[in-house]
Amino acid sequence: MTPSRARQFRGPRPAFGLVGALLLTLLVAGCGSKATSHATFDWSAFTSSIFTPDHLILGGLYLTVIISVISQAIGVILGVFLALARTAKAAPIRWIASIYIWVFRGTPLLVQLVFFYFGVGAVHLWGWDPITILGLTIPGAIQAGIFVLGANEGAYMSEIVRAGILSIDPGQMEAAKSLGMTYGQAMRRIVLPQAARVIIPPLGNEFNNMLKTTSLLFVLGIQELYETFVIKQGQNYLPFEMYLACALWFLLLTTIWGFIQARIERQFAKGAPGATTGGPSLRQRLFGGRPAVEPSLVSGGR
Repeated sequence: MTPSRARQFRGPRPAFGLVGALLLTLLVAGCGSKATSHATFDWSAFTSSIFTPDHLILGGLYLTVIISVISQAIGVILGVFLALARTAKAAPIRWIASIYIWVFRGTPLLVQLVFFYFGVGAVHLWGWDPITILGLTIPGAIQAGIFVLGANEGAYMSEIVRAGILSIDPGQMEAAKSLGMTYGQAMRRIVLPQAARVIIPPLGNEFNNMLKTTSLLFVLGIQELYETFVIKQGQNYLPFEMYLACALWFLLLTTIWGFIQARIERQFAKGAPGATTGGPSLRQRLFGGRPAVEPSLVSGGR
């Protein structure tokens, strides 16, 4: 197949459409039309929210990142234990793990948040009282948010980890046991390190999603990034400018993570059989689309 034909298999390039739509929206909002000439775009409020954020925006930004990191860490740890439980020989352990995953994957995250904070608190099963760690007081709402986000993420990470474990040749475990290793030692030293190459890419995507999912915490009254801009637009009556700035802040967070994720994947791809790249390019990671299909994969090498 010729290179010109191979290019037909490239995925769409929505980056230009996304940027074009954003610029067109700003142009229309800024200029307005004769029918809506009173609708003007407040560039001062918008740019100050992006380039010179006040303590309110920075506080929401820091809280979003901190909650995302802690919740994702909890989710990964839970995911590993749940994945091991799903592969355990004892049937009760497998059933408990399966029920956990079924419940948290089968109910909306928003419902889980209000249930564990407002519902559980209403029947006094758990009070979510503020706690102090190293001189820092953590309100109950933030505790509940981190707990629910981490518990929900654990259900999804368990399937990712389990898929990574199943991708490793069972002979690896048998060889480890023949050397005198226990099941736990073989998992820690042999299986999981190899499975990490399979686990890391979807794990990175899950954290990308976690950064955005924190916006649901507004239902608990947590002043993360989204709730911060809800408050800001209520103060200055500029919902279009504030929500657009909020979207750009989230876009900045996920873009920065895209660079970090690409670097991590390249590190784990070193030494892997047949690995020539560290996964999709940054453009493909951020904007979507598929890489060009190799001619040999399309035409059988002819």
